[in-house]
Amino acid sequence: MSSEPLALMVTAASLGCFHAVLGPDHYLPFVVMARTGGWSLAKTTWVTVLCGLGHVGSSVLLGMVGIAFGIGLTRVEATEGFRGDVAAWALIAFGLVYCIWGVRRAVRNRPHTHWHLHADATGHVHTHVHTGEHLHIHDAEAASNLTPWILFTIFVLGPCEPLIPLLMYPAAKASLWGLALVTMIFGGATILTMLSIVLICSLGVARLPLGRLERYSNAFAGAAIFACGVAIESFGL
Repeated sequence: MSSEPLALMVTAASLGCFHAVLGPDHYLPFVVMARTGGWSLAKTTWVTVLCGLGHVGSSVLLGMVGIAFGIGLTRVEATEGFRGDVAAWALIAFGLVYCIWGVRRAVRNRPHTHWHLHADATGHVHTHVHTGEHLHIHDAEAASNLTPWILFTIFVLGPCEPLIPLLMYPAAKASLWGLALVTMIFGGATILTMLSIVLICSLGVARLPLGRLERYSNAFAGAAIFACGVAIESFGL
């Protein structure tokens, strides 16, 4: 194997790892949603992998179209930049809406007391929350089921910034086999890095005792995703 294809392969693996590590949007949303949604490791895994495939696949498709039709790299990168802005704002909007929903749910789930007076003139104080009584738990289940597909949509919109200019276009000049190889290596490294970080962090976060703040966990998750989106849009992470 010549030095140039080998260098591209090493670069692809390195870029895939660093691309995922340096972008908090690649793991933070999954960690906080797994915590608040009570996702199993299996669900956390398939949601992360699915979103990773959508994330990498959309950029691969765009790169293939650009290469096949001879579209200039500048135009393709401009499209990727636009997609990045859309994805960041979608993450911001999702985080904000989820945070507001979490606050509203926490307020409605606030424990409170009632005084019950019995016929014999004795009484007692009864403490309860409205969530259990009014079956608001179904709202949480619906949100948990919908969240993976919202995240998938956002990740399909989000570009893999280094993939097309640093790997796909240079590899395409050599051969289609080289193009396919570096694309698969980059995608595999990205998704494996995402999954590793998500699973490790999820195991740690699941053990954090929130105590009385537990009912605000959805609000905290939404705020974290909102902050992640703002950081990406502001600092280009």
